[in-house]
Amino acid sequence: MADVDEILRQYWGYDSFRPLQREIIDSVVSGHDTLAILPTGGGKSLTFQIPALALPGTALVISPLIALMSDQVHNLRKRNIRAIVIHSGLTHDRIYDIMEQASYGAYDLIYVSPERLTSEFFRTRLRYININLIAVDEAHCISQWGYDFRPSYLKIAEIREYFPDAPILALTASATPEVANDIVDKLASHSGSSFVRFRSSVRRDNIVYVVRSSDDRLGTLVNILNAVPGSAIVYFRTREATQKISDCLTECGFSVNYYHAGLDRDERDERQADWLSGKLRILCATNAFGMGIDKADVRVVVHFDIPDTLEAYYQEAGRAGRDGKKSYAVLLAPPSSVDALLHRHEKVFPSKDFIRVVYQRLAEYFIVGEGSGLDAVFPFSLEEFCHATRMQYAAVRASLKVLEWSGYITLTEEFDDASKMQILVSPSSEELWTRLRIGSDPILDIIMRLYTGVFTDRVHINEDKIAVLLGIDRNDVYTHLSALDRAGVIKYVPFRRSPLLIYTTERKDSEKLHIPDEAYEFRIRQLRNRLSHIHKYATDTSNCRSILLERYFGETSSEPCHHCDNCLSRK
Repeated sequence: MADVDEILRQYWGYDSFRPLQREIIDSVVSGHDTLAILPTGGGKSLTFQIPALALPGTALVISPLIALMSDQVHNLRKRNIRAIVIHSGLTHDRIYDIMEQASYGAYDLIYVSPERLTSEFFRTRLRYININLIAVDEAHCISQWGYDFRPSYLKIAEIREYFPDAPILALTASATPEVANDIVDKLASHSGSSFVRFRSSVRRDNIVYVVRSSDDRLGTLVNILNAVPGSAIVYFRTREATQKISDCLTECGFSVNYYHAGLDRDERDERQADWLSGKLRILCATNAFGMGIDKADVRVVVHFDIPDTLEAYYQEAGRAGRDGKKSYAVLLAPPSSVDALLHRHEKVFPSKDFIRVVYQRLAEYFIVGEGSGLDAVFPFSLEEFCHATRMQYAAVRASLKVLEWSGYITLTEEFDDASKMQILVSPSSEELWTRLRIGSDPILDIIMRLYTGVFTDRVHINEDKIAVLLGIDRNDVYTHLSALDRAGVIKYVPFRRSPLLIYTTERKDSEKLHIPDEAYEFRIRQLRNRLSHIHKYATDTSNCRSILLERYFGETSSEPCHHCDNCLSRK
């Protein structure tokens, strides 16, 4: 086994670990199943990346966040660490090649999305790989009591039976004692193992927690941004609000833009980069922003709307002050919002009849007949689906979540879908050969040379490679192929980033669709319980905010922070 301190210095250039990192790593490399609860920005990824390099073999990393996995793999490769990510956006042949290479020890880490564990092909090929560690990121997703339960996570306990000697490391940023116990029970249920547990305190002494109850939320927000200089995030529940308030703040003279999942990926990347570099001071965002973002100097995080859970609030507020300097987490909770909070579940959960309608419309949208569709994968835009079916966005999104909890579908994050092309005219077409004989179509000529099967099927092509070989700009390739597509010579689908929808069962008769209690009534009861806790946090005017958070997450500290709004009011 390699020395973990030397690995830290060699690949990351650090001389020491952050709090609890070394203890977690020592537990894992000693072969112990381990549960680690570290706050946002606590360095969770190193606790499995370093053991992956220290132990002989390959680490299997399971995460629901494709974008975050891709970013981690990209950064690991820059450090000359052999890492790869497998997700449903890859072709079967590409996945086969990765698994074949992995069986010969080609990778130090393999990242997979949880739905990959349901594939019999993947499970079979996985047995040929020397897995040294199973790391489960966002481990609260395995718990029925977790706020983001994902049914596909339940397959992890089955996978680990193939590798009885490989320790498992479960990681999450926040978990109540109930969720922590459930994580351990789910992952240990087939092996009877016991877990070593590490929990970092949720206390962040440099963050000042504040609740403001004014009905003038915009005015309060402007006052906060004027009073607290430095980088800021403002969170909203809806996409419309991000743009509306961003425009208002721009009129007030602030450097600001908005961010949500409905924007084009390139737009999101650009706005995120502008904010990270300091070109933008403020980002108005939905909860689609922030996961995996490591910006140390965020001075204030404001929640313009009250979140559904204290877990979500704590994680998002925790993006402030990662450099250890004084920062603020402000929740805007006017009486009207607080009064509506305990009834929010009534709007979040559509009726079962509506959910069945959504299931039927999906089948019609993708042309999936009854009894078919098992493991079918479709690029899926929720916005386009709602527009095509004239259904309300929020209700459809909530319905899809219930269908996922019920085990009928799986929704993934965005993946990179490579460009595809097929030549529609016959290989003997006079039009085609006229183009090539007079030398007016070198792009089409080189595509025919590079890609077999382009006459019979849509094949993946690489515009960058074509451009380099011809000594032209990539955009020239795109423009020319688009023109050929319009002329009917080819079918060209340019590169795009798209979420996926996967059928995890054969399509059922929607009228007979069974929505179990654990996916509907149980979830409603859970949401009501969580709303009651965030309601208490928003309305409590006597207890220290840090103590309220600590009690919710199972800590017993009674020492007040002395600087939250409630502590200061007592002074």
